[in-house]
Amino acid sequence: MKIPMVGLGTWKLRGKECVDVICRALEIGYRHIDTAFVYENHKEVGEGIKSFDRSKLFLTSKLSIGQAGKDMYLSQVEDTNIEGSVEAALDLALKELDTDYLDAFLIHWPYRERPLEEILVALFKMVDKGKLRFPGVSNYTMHHLQDAYDAGLKVPFNQVEFHPYLNQEELRKFCEAHDTQLIAYRPFGKGKILESESLFEEIGKPYGKNGAQVILRWLIQKNIASIAKSISSEHLKDNLNVFDFALTPSDEAQIDALNKNFRYAGGDWNEFEY
Repeated sequence: MKIPMVGLGTWKLRGKECVDVICRALEIGYRHIDTAFVYENHKEVGEGIKSFDRSKLFLTSKLSIGQAGKDMYLSQVEDTNIEGSVEAALDLALKELDTDYLDAFLIHWPYRERPLEEILVALFKMVDKGKLRFPGVSNYTMHHLQDAYDAGLKVPFNQVEFHPYLNQEELRKFCEAHDTQLIAYRPFGKGKILESESLFEEIGKPYGKNGAQVILRWLIQKNIASIAKSISSEHLKDNLNVFDFALTPSDEAQIDALNKNFRYAGGDWNEFEY
């Protein structure tokens, strides 16, 4: 599996702004674009990437299978015909994104009232059909993953909230042991971590790097890919400019010590306690 270690998140990006940000990001050097059905911006993402060499791009979307909240979820899979429903959902994503295949299609959140392992099996069949390179999951705990492993399934990717205040080291080691690549969303804790902690700027000074770059580098050194959202060209460039320095073990330990097991992702849709 080869995935660019820094990707562009598109949550809440809509319309012309979404198209413009993606075009700028691709010009700057981004090669990993992340979207989802619930973001309702597939068409804009497709517009942003349409003039770019598709073979050089890692494109991720996410399949919604739960029913919770009022309008946060889309039900794209019917239990009566798992394979057909998964393929129909993937075909819809491909049509909206105007592309022939996805590099990753993730189950956006676990919902154990639905047949999760069967849905993963159906996603693997989409690989055989050439519509998908890698299936995967998002917001899975170790127990969710173990259920999949026990069913004899591999899980190439697990996209989860991961940042200095939510340093899921046990999950990271568990995934690493099972060849599941972690992808971090909200690496800056919606920006709040950068606002409340001066440590990152202090660590970055000797390297000529800012706090956001320090956090992304911290994740890279844990072999965790990151999805970072930004709309400014300056921040887009900064977030990608993290491959020319390395944090020391002391730097990493100081950041590790900030862990509070605090999540910014909440709501009644999650199964984080499983």
